[in-house]
Amino acid sequence: MGVEGVTSDDWTPWEQVLSGTVQRTGAVAAGVYLLSPDEPVLGLTTVCGLPAKTVEPWWRVSVSAAGPLSEAVREDRLVWVGRQEDMARLYPNAAAGLPYQFALAFAPLRGIHRRGVLALVWTHDHPPSLTRRERGHVLSSAHRITRVLDESPAAWSIPEEPRAVPLLRPGPDPARTGLAADDLLQRLPVGALGFDLQGRVTYLNDAAARLLGRSADDLLGTLPWQAVPWLDAPVHEDHYRAAVFGREPVAYTAPGPSGRWFDIRLYPGADGISAFLSPSPRERTADAPPPRVTAAPDTPPGTAGTGRIHQLIHLAAALSQTVTMADVVDTVADQILPAFGAQGMVVSAADASRLRIIGHRGYDPRTVARLDGLPLDTDVTPVGHVLRSGVPAFYADPAEMTRAHPRAPSLSGKQAWAFLPLLVSDRRVGCCILSYDRPHRFGAGDRAVLVSLAGLIAQAMDRALLYDAKHDLAHGLQQALLPVALPPVPRLDVTARYLPAARGVDIGGDFYDLIRLGDTAAAAVIGDVQGHNIKAAALMGQVRTAVHATAGAAPGDVLARTNRVLMDLESDLFVSCLYLHIDLVEGRLRLASAGHLPPLLHSPVPAPHAVALPVEPGPLLGIHPCTEADYPVTAAPLPQGSLLALYTDGLVETPDTDITDSITALTRHFARNADRPLDDLADSLLHHTGLRHTRTDDTALLLLRNR
Repeated sequence: MGVEGVTSDDWTPWEQVLSGTVQRTGAVAAGVYLLSPDEPVLGLTTVCGLPAKTVEPWWRVSVSAAGPLSEAVREDRLVWVGRQEDMARLYPNAAAGLPYQFALAFAPLRGIHRRGVLALVWTHDHPPSLTRRERGHVLSSAHRITRVLDESPAAWSIPEEPRAVPLLRPGPDPARTGLAADDLLQRLPVGALGFDLQGRVTYLNDAAARLLGRSADDLLGTLPWQAVPWLDAPVHEDHYRAAVFGREPVAYTAPGPSGRWFDIRLYPGADGISAFLSPSPRERTADAPPPRVTAAPDTPPGTAGTGRIHQLIHLAAALSQTVTMADVVDTVADQILPAFGAQGMVVSAADASRLRIIGHRGYDPRTVARLDGLPLDTDVTPVGHVLRSGVPAFYADPAEMTRAHPRAPSLSGKQAWAFLPLLVSDRRVGCCILSYDRPHRFGAGDRAVLVSLAGLIAQAMDRALLYDAKHDLAHGLQQALLPVALPPVPRLDVTARYLPAARGVDIGGDFYDLIRLGDTAAAAVIGDVQGHNIKAAALMGQVRTAVHATAGAAPGDVLARTNRVLMDLESDLFVSCLYLHIDLVEGRLRLASAGHLPPLLHSPVPAPHAVALPVEPGPLLGIHPCTEADYPVTAAPLPQGSLLALYTDGLVETPDTDITDSITALTRHFARNADRPLDDLADSLLHHTGLRHTRTDDTALLLLRNR
């Protein structure tokens, strides 16, 4: 006989495997997530050793979410997190919602028809890594569960609430020891309570019933924070969750009714929690300020519990990392939809007097097209009223929606809706709509969290819209300043690339150009203006103009005259520049450098080889008065079939690496791939450097081949 009268014969085969996995691995809890057949979401179907409500914020997790659970199914590998510090370092968003000390393992379930993840939880005193034996137990258990799933012919879907499976452990008959234990506990002067892992009261002595102000019949089988109003404060559920997850005793003092205070101690075990309740010797005087507590003792049932609060923290962390509007939409769709069990989402932005839909999930594109561009004061859907009033609206079923907006239910075919106004300092940013395929009741806790979440979405959306506007402006300016197309030059093949830094407004001062000087000559130029902003881009345009105006003169004179222009502009920015005069008839180069990196030359004679051309540099443009600036000219042969590479420092600068070593490595890669078509070679050079470091600077690249 097992816990609560459940025998192993009553269990499904995979639930028996799940309970056995907990005992075999030494874990304290396990759960099985399965991939939804309809959407990229992992749903918790079964949990063993933990109350289902305790893990409610993680009943549904997007496959694309940044966390160890999703990573296990995406990368099809066992993921181990041995410490809370590791969780914070590797998965900061997940750590924000799981502020407990424990170890976790996530093993992928690779079935024929079904995929998922086996999740296991150990206490914090587990060593920081899995032993080979433990890893074998975890993987073999995942294989057993997968095999049972493959053998199950029944159709399935993710349940609304996971099934909680008790641990089946051998032990003495409770009937033989129950009476003696009851006598012992009834003699204690303090309140004694027993909870199962679901948080339900399984036992209480007379002292506990007296202190809680409820009879034993009213409390047995209930969750205490639902049955006793003053226990509904999040502080109690939070400490209970800490005891369940950490499996260590928890002691705290909390306020009760009529100004009384109670000392509460929780002692967790494998099958439940023992609690002791006693009046606290702490007294409050009339002139003493009330102690700071998590929530008022008379918080009504149904408010946001601590699980939802942690969920809100997790989602806030995810939204804080969004940059573009696409990031915001993806975060709402990938993390908020699964967290609240919604199937549809529409995010609209207020654009002049219209609502422009900027992101959606779970809707037919034709429906989105009909709803896009509605007036801000529309009454076709609740959006207009929600934006005017700033008050969210919740509709649990189509009948409720029809009474207020008769045409709205037929527009989308959804069955329940949450309309959340997105306001920033009383300014209407837009509206976020969550919708459900079936009727859905919004509890007070859900409403409170969704309203708070709407404020976070609004802040993230406001930042993203501003970023996108700046990005579009910067991108347009950058494209206008760089050459639209390089001019054709006989016997010269050419290609170019420009990549902005990995972060920022995608604008900078790197530039390149090719200037045709007749049928047998050309000038190539590449440069880098100090900075990554619109000011740098504007100066870059002026430098290009100055070079164009003097192209064809001796390379040193071109740079000297360009320097004179910069000095006249009195700019506080400096510019590095490399100017090459290419004579295709004589097969020679003449070049001058204003503090720029040396070009790479691959020559086919006398044997194929690549070198970084030694160029005597002159001063940066804009740093010396025109009378002092001198730019020496270097000459070099350019045999037929030669290949030139001009680049900016974004291609070779790597943290903690000497730039000379980086240029040497780039030269070797350049030599190995010189025979490839120019477009392929350009992509190969960018990919080569991109593998070694994240771009922190703009990159310009110009390749020229003398045919």
